[in-house]
Amino acid sequence: MEKSTVIGVVLGVVAVVVGMILKHASPAALLNAAAFMIIIVGTIAAILNAFPFSEVKRVPALFKILFTERKLPEKRELIGQFMNWASIARREGLLALENTSDEIEDPFLRNGMKMIIDGGEPDFVRDVLNEEIHAIEERHHANALIFSQAGSYAPTLGVLGAVVGLISALGNLSDIDALGLSISAAFVATLLGIFTGYVLWHPFANKLKRKSKQEIEIKKIMVEGLLSIQAGVSPAAIEQKLLVYIPFKERADVKEETKEEGAAVNG
Repeated sequence: MEKSTVIGVVLGVVAVVVGMILKHASPAALLNAAAFMIIIVGTIAAILNAFPFSEVKRVPALFKILFTERKLPEKRELIGQFMNWASIARREGLLALENTSDEIEDPFLRNGMKMIIDGGEPDFVRDVLNEEIHAIEERHHANALIFSQAGSYAPTLGVLGAVVGLISALGNLSDIDALGLSISAAFVATLLGIFTGYVLWHPFANKLKRKSKQEIEIKKIMVEGLLSIQAGVSPAAIEQKLLVYIPFKERADVKEETKEEGAAVNG
């Protein structure tokens, strides 16, 4: 479970509810079917109008990404792994990694490993892997854009909901009690539009972008590691090359870990 998303959503709801109580407004006012219809259904309609269905149908999978923590390979582990593979390749040749490639779980890394073992030209291998990274980035960008656009539509639909509510209110000028309820309901739509837009949809888009950035960094480490192994670069040089993807303050710890792992493998 992605704790930050769950905590963020819960805190957002609590902030609104508690804020209303502190302002002596009843949270029950939020249970307005018309407001939910205009904001939620209206936002869905706007998204369907803005994006092809082939992209919109991925939304349930995107919610799963947002609320579950995807297990990506650790950068530290990858560096140690590439150093180990480089040692094997320098001692026994690239073909010695053939059995290793079948055990790799990540399809991107497995495909790259098979290409260098099969003797693909370095430029060809780099081009293929970089094109795949580019395709992944494009898909991720399209996914995040759905939520970003929803975040733009929802507040505007909140204004539309307020206008509809005020139209209803103006039709009840003779009934003061009904007038107050209509005006209150009108602003509930605005509240829901702003809340969903700026507490849910825009932040969700940003989180998808951050998750995408993390995955792309891992993929880039894989590309550089694979090409370094193919070029016969020493394990120490591979470590130095891949450490640029690690925060400077953590590099000493990574070096110590890879040193211990190397000693364990050789000893």
